[in-house]
Amino acid sequence: MSWLDEIKWDEKGLVPVIAQDKDSGRVLMFAYANREAVALTAEKNTAHYWTRSRQKLWHKGEESGHFQNVSAIQFDCDGDVLIYQIEQVGGIACHTGRSSCFFRTLLNDEWVITDQVIKDPSTIYGSTNKP
Repeated sequence: MSWLDEIKWDEKGLVPVIAQDKDSGRVLMFAYANREAVALTAEKNTAHYWTRSRQKLWHKGEESGHFQNVSAIQFDCDGDVLIYQIEQVGGIACHTGRSSCFFRTLLNDEWVITDQVIKDPSTIYGSTNKP
């Protein structure tokens, strides 16, 4: 039995993954991974996911250069959620050019942008790939 067999995959063969900054503990992003993505992440120590919108394996940073170096992979008590403890290369985890995908905070019954854009996404992905 492989360590991968201990993960509880959903009906589509995916598991939720939280990418967390290994130093600050801040949650940078959330994605899904299939068995191949998790195996590659463990093997190469760089984050791999499954993109549901594009239906393909995704090596984080392959287009943007903002790779995620993985120092640890953890899973919860139920075995159905993973955390990648990461170092975010370039400081940008979000396709919007921000450090985290969680950049909106509920304040006084209103969503307020609390993280500013570090780099314009059009300079990262080009004008044809708008976030």
